[in-house]
Amino acid sequence: MRASGVFRVVIVLVTLAATWALVRTYFDTYLKSKSLRDILEFPRKKSITTKTPKTKCRIERICPENYYAFRITSGAANVVGPSMCFEDKTIMSSVKNNIGRGLNIALLNATTGELIKTDFFDMYSGDVNILLRFLESIKHGTLVMLASFDDPATKMNDKVRKIFHEMGSRSAEIGRA
Repeated sequence: MRASGVFRVVIVLVTLAATWALVRTYFDTYLKSKSLRDILEFPRKKSITTKTPKTKCRIERICPENYYAFRITSGAANVVGPSMCFEDKTIMSSVKNNIGRGLNIALLNATTGELIKTDFFDMYSGDVNILLRFLESIKHGTLVMLASFDDPATKMNDKVRKIFHEMGSRSAEIGRA
């Protein structure tokens, strides 16, 4: 190898080393670049940053004292499953693998907020009597969270609608087909 070839290799290695040194100096570990002001050390005006407080279950507002924070997201057709979050704990979701087609129901103790039971009921090809027995067994003072996945009303009869109406639902209208 001639001297000019060795010289070129040395120049390439020095250029790589200098580039690496500049990158390590002016970029932090998260690869966030520094501005020209930071590099040249010009003083900056202090900006006022307001930190948004973290809310439970990613809801928009912070709940007042003695209130529960919850978020229910119904499924999208039969593609994306529903999810339920209560006091910043996911209680039902496709990740937890405890959801199914139809109605997804979570029961919670209204006083302590403790999860009692979760279940799902296939309202397309399943038996509506299983849902009826489940709903009739719910004790007074239990929080009922419900989310749909696909069509929940295919087999819903007036008896089921009446129970939901008595629990406070405004959507399960009695006498609706």
